[in-house]
Amino acid sequence: MTTPDTPSRTPRPTLPRTMRAVVQRGYGDADVLDVAEIDVPSPRKGEVLLHVEAAGVDRGTWHLMTGTPKLVRLALGWKQPRGTYVAGRDVAGTVVAVGEGVTRFALGDRVFGSARGSLAEYATAVEDKLGHQPAGTDAAGCAVLAISGLTALHALDAARVGAGDRVLVTGASGGVGSYVVQLAAARGAVVTGVCSAAKADAVRRWGATTVLDYRTTDPTAGDDRYDAVIDIAGGTALPRLRRVLTPRGTIVFVGAETGGGWTGGMGGTMGKALRMLFARQRFVMLMAKEKAPADLERLAQAVTEGSLVPPVHAVRPLEQVRAAMAELIDGTAVGKLAVSVDATGRS
Repeated sequence: MTTPDTPSRTPRPTLPRTMRAVVQRGYGDADVLDVAEIDVPSPRKGEVLLHVEAAGVDRGTWHLMTGTPKLVRLALGWKQPRGTYVAGRDVAGTVVAVGEGVTRFALGDRVFGSARGSLAEYATAVEDKLGHQPAGTDAAGCAVLAISGLTALHALDAARVGAGDRVLVTGASGGVGSYVVQLAAARGAVVTGVCSAAKADAVRRWGATTVLDYRTTDPTAGDDRYDAVIDIAGGTALPRLRRVLTPRGTIVFVGAETGGGWTGGMGGTMGKALRMLFARQRFVMLMAKEKAPADLERLAQAVTEGSLVPPVHAVRPLEQVRAAMAELIDGTAVGKLAVSVDATGRS
């Protein structure tokens, strides 16, 4: 643990003036991404500068890349991102500079979390969006831990999942689902995962007792009842989900890749929440929360204890970021994709 005045007494190491970064030139598919040489950023108040070791590729990065749903453009720019926009959020790296007011980290600390423009050799991050890297975990594993891991952790917390609870997880083989299954199993829950048959073995290894192939089996048609449904796939009608829920069970809606061009289906989800206002069963529309330092440390502790293993499907070099994005979307990845970034030796 550092003290508030530590950063000001510690000299900043010599850093390059420029870096390689994945710059987004507009909205569209992966060809809007280019590796370019740009200036190294400086941390602002409450931020640190990271030497990025690895970055994660997730659906959030894809939404920002494509500009869909259109609401995301309000933050970045309507026709194209404003200024020089560097893609990426999930990050693992080493602190090489600290901004005013930073108290949790010092130079040389190895951290993970979410950063602004993580697909680059250097990136800035708000200190409250970072945690200490778990010992013994490589950079790729740390780089895919924060955003999907936090989403999974918060979904299970919202559903109040504990030992002995029966949990249904749709989209169990994806980035968030891979963490939900592991974390739920670690709590002693009995997990049923829904995914394709090709990915069933991985979901079982993560801790699911039962795995259903969504192509051949309707998980809402049987006699099983669940204390919690973690709906990551987002394509199942609310009455069907309620049918397999216990009388006081909880549905946690994590996300969906279907819906309107403006809201991406969030409008429909809000309608579901309104319909559930007076029901004994609970419906939670999960909102992403990246500023959660205590929960990042919970994830790191789970990794250290061995109850959680970051599910890295593959690691691609920075120059292959377009291929990594395409791989994310084509549905073949089991778990998470990482991008290796290394600025070592540059001056």
